[in-house]
Amino acid sequence: MARKAEAAKTALSGSVGRRKEAVARVFLLPGSGKITVNGKDLDAYVGRETLVLLVREPLEATDTSGKYDIEATADGGGVTGQAGALRLGIARALVRVDERYHPMLKSRGLLTRDPRMKERKKSGQPGARKRFQFSKR
Repeated sequence: MARKAEAAKTALSGSVGRRKEAVARVFLLPGSGKITVNGKDLDAYVGRETLVLLVREPLEATDTSGKYDIEATADGGGVTGQAGALRLGIARALVRVDERYHPMLKSRGLLTRDPRMKERKKSGQPGARKRFQFSKR
């Protein structure tokens, strides 16, 4: 808890990203490009190379890969949702640091929150869309 408070105090910028049920709080710190999520290195936390590339996308788009350290906490959902939330949080934090990044990130769709959510299960049915078999007689 103390690390998060320390990161918040020394951060250049902080922001929140969301996707599905996942929420990520992101803090941008001056540094060498190290990304830490829930106290672990990004590669160890996410586990998949495609998701690592997804999270780093805003940094690649703005050529700031080695400029900032990122300290984040991710909660809720699964690993893919958390990676999407981290990506949005990083993009929003970069825009807060320098408004000139906005057109670069916006044109690549990195500032848009993905609105797709899991559809709720309907009562009297086995799932959101699935129905029990119809019998005429």
